[in-house]
Amino acid sequence: MRWILITVVCVGGCGLVPERGASLVSEAVSVPAHADGTTPLRPQPRPDELATDLETTVEPPEPQVSAGTLGRTVATLGNAAEPGMWLKTPLVSTTQPGRVFLPSTGKTVDVTLIPIEGPATAGSRLSLAAMQGIGASLTDLIEVDVLAG
Repeated sequence: MRWILITVVCVGGCGLVPERGASLVSEAVSVPAHADGTTPLRPQPRPDELATDLETTVEPPEPQVSAGTLGRTVATLGNAAEPGMWLKTPLVSTTQPGRVFLPSTGKTVDVTLIPIEGPATAGSRLSLAAMQGIGASLTDLIEVDVLAG
């Protein structure tokens, strides 16, 4: 019987705790008002600090060779069982050495460019090794720059 009485007293007194606790918190956090009656805000970054943050944004590098650029193509994973570093693309008419640049990662790999039929705007197929070399997702369609030589 004593435990029931103690429980009732404790639970009954709990209703007072939030009110007292709330007043303690509001007293501790009170911030003096400005002379014009407004409450001061938290410190905000100065405009010159914001500009510095924006200026430090790093953009992926663009390829340095523009004269040898054959074009940009959308590529997907080619036959994963076919070994080597290659790109099958309609951007070339003969098999030749070349490079593939992925702007989003800034990585370039040397590949063998292999012609396929279709308009220059058609997509291309990239080998598994080349996809991994430029850091591309194997399941995505990616835009790559194709460079001769």
